[in-house]
Amino acid sequence: MSALKQIGAIGAMNLRSIPQRLGTSSVIVIGIAGVVAVLLSVMAMAVGIMQTISSTGRPDRAIIVRAGSNSELASSITRDAVLTISDAPGIKRGTDGKPLVSAETITLMDATTADNSWANVVVRGIGAATLQMRPEMKIIEGRMFRPAVNELIVGKKVPQQFPELRVGRSLKFANSEWQVVGMFASDGDQHESEVLGDSETVVSAVRRGTYQPVSVLLESADRFDAFKTALTTNPTLSVDVKRESEYFKEQSGPIGRTLSIIAYVVGGIMAVGALFGALNTMYSAVSQRTREIATLRALGFGPGAVVISVFVEAVLLALIGAILGSLAAWVFFDGNVVSTSASGGISQLMFALTVTPGLVVLGIVWACAIGLLGGLFPAIRAARLPVATALRAT
Repeated sequence: MSALKQIGAIGAMNLRSIPQRLGTSSVIVIGIAGVVAVLLSVMAMAVGIMQTISSTGRPDRAIIVRAGSNSELASSITRDAVLTISDAPGIKRGTDGKPLVSAETITLMDATTADNSWANVVVRGIGAATLQMRPEMKIIEGRMFRPAVNELIVGKKVPQQFPELRVGRSLKFANSEWQVVGMFASDGDQHESEVLGDSETVVSAVRRGTYQPVSVLLESADRFDAFKTALTTNPTLSVDVKRESEYFKEQSGPIGRTLSIIAYVVGGIMAVGALFGALNTMYSAVSQRTREIATLRALGFGPGAVVISVFVEAVLLALIGAILGSLAAWVFFDGNVVSTSASGGISQLMFALTVTPGLVVLGIVWACAIGLLGGLFPAIRAARLPVATALRAT
């Protein structure tokens, strides 16, 4: 009998006997399902937050912050500097002929979460040109705020975490009463986690004399280098200029890497436990079939076929665990909106957990690795088992 036929025969026999060893086989399946589910759930956080932040940027928009500032919150730009920035070459002009520039201010507001705790929400004062600069930003409920009036609009993710910040509600902010008059969507980007108001009104309310970031829409992405050169070589300015897409990618990097490290550390610890469970289960399976394996060896089946059959069983059980773990992660976590506290200039950023096909593949790879390692030593033991000794075993 050829080696392939031997492998097929032994493998089929092993698989048919799995129901008789359902209890021990389930140890591998449940253990690996837990590993994959935890790994994917934490990685889904990393993917979700990185997608949310990175989707905020466009290559034809630029962000200007004070030189050396590592975030928008740490920046400070004077009114005179805003006028100088507005005169730089390469800025697109709006329907009124004015340059599309939004001098913005950012502050934090305390709000009550859905579980009655307190957290910070970003309040961003924006310029009148913002809606022309950001065509992805659409009012989906209510209306736009009016200039010079204590009115706010909220991103669509905000009410999910902060029920009091809904259209039609009033709130206390900067020692004044403000009205929430609208809700907007912005293609799932970071701004959907923010509360927006008129920049001049917010600056006045928080008694701040400067702006923080300045956003501009360029005539095209190709105009960025000329625009940046004009600002960074101007002796009256001390600013850093970045493409919006690059800026938010940098902002998402640290927290994305941190979550990835957590996922691999936690997943690795659980994987060790699942590996020992797989080893124990496969050793038990080999021990229970000692005489059966010896009989096959006496009939002429080679040790290689026995080894591969053990591997096939271990990997198959691991794959079942990976499928169950991936399904659990997708059902219970994919699409859930969660929030994170301040990190890298981000305060209470809301994002959706995202279980991507790539993460599912990663989970399957981890599961197969655990299955292969779990079946390695039991397979070697089965292949080295002396035939005469095994036939005498009871």
